[in-house]
Amino acid sequence: MMDWNNLGFCYRKSATMLICRYNGGAWGKIESSTDDHILLSAFAGALHYSIECFEGLKAFRGVDGKIRIFRPEENARRMISSAEFLNLPCPSEELFIEMCKQAVRENLDFLPPYGTGASLYLRPTLIGSNPQLGVQSAKEALFLLLCAPVGAYTGGNLEPCNAVIARNYDRAATYGTGCYKLGGNYAASLRSLNIAHSQGYKATLYLDPHSHTLIDEFNSSNFFGIKGNTYVTPLSDTILPSITNKTLEAVAKHLGMEVERRAVPVEELAEFEEVGECGTAVIITPVDYIDDKPFLETTDPELVKRYTFVTEGCGPKSLKLYRQITGIQYGELDDTFGWCLFV
Repeated sequence: MMDWNNLGFCYRKSATMLICRYNGGAWGKIESSTDDHILLSAFAGALHYSIECFEGLKAFRGVDGKIRIFRPEENARRMISSAEFLNLPCPSEELFIEMCKQAVRENLDFLPPYGTGASLYLRPTLIGSNPQLGVQSAKEALFLLLCAPVGAYTGGNLEPCNAVIARNYDRAATYGTGCYKLGGNYAASLRSLNIAHSQGYKATLYLDPHSHTLIDEFNSSNFFGIKGNTYVTPLSDTILPSITNKTLEAVAKHLGMEVERRAVPVEELAEFEEVGECGTAVIITPVDYIDDKPFLETTDPELVKRYTFVTEGCGPKSLKLYRQITGIQYGELDDTFGWCLFV
């Protein structure tokens, strides 16, 4: 029996996964498998040269009993952008969305009930599959549509976290891959994130790789800050274009807030009343404080500068944004933006 109220964000086997293969210059038929293992050459480019990209989106069971997938066309377009960077064959927007809908239909028993705050997480994954030795783009590909029921990414929904600035580590490089959703970008964050975890932090915040004076993003999500009636988020070529952040900007404008996407100096942290992480897995995770050190490994408290934000749960403006988006996702509010795809 699934405990829908305490799912967390972790692997759980669902009923099926979908597979579509690209070879000979064309995509084949969609295959459905009850086994979530794949047969792959040990020489596949995805294993040796990280020729892969992925997406994350969610399906929701609404208050009206209807099932909604949130903004799948945006994820399809972002995957196309990532695949084009790798010169990796990519499914069309239509195939991407068709497989999302089919995956939800085949896994309805794993779609959490309304009222639990949980959802069905979809993980479209595209990998270079042909055997190769040399460093070159893949000629064949596997497109996988995986899913699992999930709750909050860390702790409970809207549970605050802390963070530390990883000054002597970069998640992405100038003119590099930071603006694409590639697995290698996340692998690059593991060393610094593990050090942060050992010191009691839940997240790391990275600065721009060129000057290390501007805020870029957290290890798994975008950064935003609120001061007064203004929503501020970094403008940078080295961060992932978050669909959730884009959604928050639209909702903030809808609610009468000013929105600024611009360079954000580290020192500006002192001016924000609310700070949060934003991404598909969480929508918003409030941040109660961020520590800045000369080096991540620093343990001398006298060398730590702390920026503190709203400490009582989630800040009022962040909470208003969160409720607006979840209200649309669960059918509690009218979707005037046209973001939901019904299944």
